[in-house]
Amino acid sequence: MLILLGSANSSVLGRWHTLLAEGNQLQQASTAAELKDRAATGVFDLIMLHRLMIGSSICSEIRRLAPSSKLFLLSDQPDNEEGLTFLKLGIVGYANTYVSPERLAEALHVIGSGGVWLGQKVIQQLILEAYLSEKETGEHDPDSRLAVLSPMENRVAELVSRALTNLEIAAELGIVERTVKAHLTTIYSKLHIGNRLSLALLLNRGGSSS
Repeated sequence: MLILLGSANSSVLGRWHTLLAEGNQLQQASTAAELKDRAATGVFDLIMLHRLMIGSSICSEIRRLAPSSKLFLLSDQPDNEEGLTFLKLGIVGYANTYVSPERLAEALHVIGSGGVWLGQKVIQQLILEAYLSEKETGEHDPDSRLAVLSPMENRVAELVSRALTNLEIAAELGIVERTVKAHLTTIYSKLHIGNRLSLALLLNRGGSSS
C-alpha cells in the first residue's frame, strides 16, 4: 500500500513510519502545503492525516485533490462530534493518533477492504441519524439483496439499522450477544458488505450504500 503521512509533529511521523514500514511504501508531508501538493498527484492508496495539522477546509480540499485516495484522520483527543464532522467530509477512518500497533493494523485491513474504521459511538450516532432521517422522509425502499436473509437475520439487520448495540439486540431477541455477532457475520457475507455502518445505511437509505 502506498501511504502518505501528514503531520507537523516529527515524533508522530516517526512513530507512524515505524508501525507502517513493513509491507508499505511511505511518503510524508510536514506542512499543509506540502500535503496538498503530494496528495494532488493522486497516487496514494491511503492518506493519514494528523488532526493538529488540518482543519475541515483542508480535509475537503484534499478529498477534492485526491478523490481516489482513502483518508484516515488521527486525533490526539478523539471526539465523537469531530469524528462525525470529518466523516461527512469524506474520511473513511478516525482513531487516536497513538493507536496501538494491533489496532492500527486492524484499521488498515478494514479500510483496505473497503470498510470504515470509526469508534463505536461515532458509528452508532451516524446510524441513528440515518434512521431518523429515513423515518422523517419516509423514503425507505429496501434493497432486493435483503431477500437472501433469513427471518432472524432480517430482524437483526433491522435492529442494527435502528442503532441498537449488539447487547441491546440480544436482549430484544432473547438471545446471547455471541449469537448476534454470528448472525452479523453471516449477514455481511450474504450481502457482500464489510461492516455495521454499511448494513445500517443499506437499510436506511434503500441500498444507496454498499
